[in-house]
Amino acid sequence: MAIDTSTAACSAALFDSDGRCIAQRDEVIGRGHSERLVPMLDEMLEGRRADRILVGVGPGSFTGIRVGIAAAQGLAIAWNCELAGMSSLALIAAGVEGADHIGVAVDGGHGELFVQQFDGATLKPEAQLFNLPPEEASAVINAEAVAGTAAAKLVNPRGHGRALEAWPSASFALRLPESLRSLAPKPLYARAPDARPKVAA
Repeated sequence: MAIDTSTAACSAALFDSDGRCIAQRDEVIGRGHSERLVPMLDEMLEGRRADRILVGVGPGSFTGIRVGIAAAQGLAIAWNCELAGMSSLALIAAGVEGADHIGVAVDGGHGELFVQQFDGATLKPEAQLFNLPPEEASAVINAEAVAGTAAAKLVNPRGHGRALEAWPSASFALRLPESLRSLAPKPLYARAPDARPKVAA
């Protein structure tokens, strides 16, 4: 099972032993993940259990991420199953088709964006994760296709590219490379002082 609550969307998916998605829920709810997530999971599971849980660890909404991780941890204990984290930005990239390179941008708060670029075929990161103002973010992401809740905020300052408004869908979880779905199940931060690109001398 996979869960992501890192954005305004509340998303969950259940997979069979062959990795096929057999049930999913995707709802853009804004706020209220803590009230909606558990009922959504009950509706989707219909009494079934999972032997592994993947949970989106962000970056994104700090409150939303914590809700998803707390629910996943509770279920992992109840079901005595494996729990791992997955990149919420890569999950957005996984929903984009037909692009060689995919930029992802979501709101990071304080007028900044969380951004990262991925290879369109493998979904492996092509650059590190940044937390930057839109103008600076537009300079470090060169992919023509940019997806995410803040895609337009990145594309507009640079004057070219395709902005695709998108939210993470847990149904794409198994498309991620193993390295991006075997993260520690704790919030992923992208702090501006640690993630800014070096300025040339």
